[in-house]
Amino acid sequence: MMTHKEIAKLFLELAGSGKVEEAFSKFVASDFIHHNQYFKGDRAALEQAMSDAHEKSPNKAIVIKYCYKDGDTIITHSLVEKEEMNIAVVHIFRFVEDKIVELWDLGQVIEKHSPNENGLF
Repeated sequence: MMTHKEIAKLFLELAGSGKVEEAFSKFVASDFIHHNQYFKGDRAALEQAMSDAHEKSPNKAIVIKYCYKDGDTIITHSLVEKEEMNIAVVHIFRFVEDKIVELWDLGQVIEKHSPNENGLF
């Protein structure tokens, strides 16, 4: 059986490469909710939004830099590379058994000429 960390990472890799339907069917609970402020808070809305985003502006890569576990919660800190920009993204997954039941996502465009020498990772 896969760990929650492995499931979260594989979900992001699949969804981030355009295999959104596969990611949702394998790893997301039917009663899933999310907290992305731009879409209705149910499973179908986020799955459609992720599919649409891939069609309009596909990711070149998603690199998971850090992954943390706290009880039934997994937090990832990732680099999302796109043609027009790079984004630092934090995903917070809540699990029940082996399914993702809740998701939060927060992103920040990476400035090419940031004065902060530490970077976002």
